Amino acid sequence: MEEVSYRHRKVTIVGTGFVGMSYAYALTIKGLVREIGLVNRTRERAEGEAMDLSHGIPFVSPIDIRAGGYELCRDAQIVVIAAGANQAEGETRLDLAKRNVKIVEDIVPKILEHNKNPILLVVSNPVDILTHVVEEISGLPPERVIGSGTVLDTMRFRQLLSEFYNVDARNVHGYVIGEHGDSEVPVWSRVNIAGIPLAEYCKECGQPIEPKMKEIEDDVRNAAYVVIKKKKATYYAIGLAMVRITEAVLLNQQSVLTVGTIIRGEYAIKDVSLSLPCVVGLEGISRILETPLAENEVSALLESAKVLREGLDSVGY
Repeated sequence: MEEVSYRHRKVTIVGTGFVGMSYAYALTIKGLVREIGLVNRTRERAEGEAMDLSHGIPFVSPIDIRAGGYELCRDAQIVVIAAGANQAEGETRLDLAKRNVKIVEDIVPKILEHNKNPILLVVSNPVDILTHVVEEISGLPPERVIGSGTVLDTMRFRQLLSEFYNVDARNVHGYVIGEHGDSEVPVWSRVNIAGIPLAEYCKECGQPIEPKMKEIEDDVRNAAYVVIKKKKATYYAIGLAMVRITEAVLLNQQSVLTVGTIIRGEYAIKDVSLSLPCVVGLEGISRILETPLAENEVSALLESAKVLREGLDSVGY
């Protein structure tokens, strides 16, 4: 598979708050890129972050870390949109919509002024609505606008299952789809552990999942609220999730990830952005996988799409 030359790998991050810089820090350690650009509304903040991160370069692979304006988007394979108001305690992701839509409406034209065809990676919340807005106002092909979607929710789901069954989370396979938020849908019908369907695995190990299902669903769905209550914001795990998406793109891995994208008829859903398993590589999203679902899961996914469509309507999209 084709891979971007190491010396040409560049990512620019717009928004140097906790999420943007957790991503930048993890990206630096991973050694995926040769250059990171940092853009922030307050330039001095970006300069301070660039200095701080640069002081650690002798411990990692060579990398240029620069702070500046939107000119840093030039030549970047990926531009990450991490700017926006944070989710406050007791506030849903959809409550953020009107404030953060205005912010991305301002940001996107400035990015495209310097880079006509980047992959735009959206992480600001509510990520599903903002992914849709970014795709619409950018005019880029849908495959080149990627939301962080439910990649993190999916990993939380797998981690909780791995803890319950005491197996490596990397051997647990399952997805959370739909909204990155309250209406998200854990796909229990497709979960497998080391290739063994969950129902069969339960019989084999003598640990039924049914008594634990609601607790796991609630823990996945409410994880962000719990973290926000305890420490005011979430950023480490989503930073790692963004690095995973970046890796899939820059190394052209054709990885299946539950990223957010505008849905094009799958499950009879159209004109709304949400997460489904997608094949992600050098050109962005090459395919959306319409995985067989249980009837109740299809119903829940359609309800999630309805919630997001109402959210888009509320902000004029």
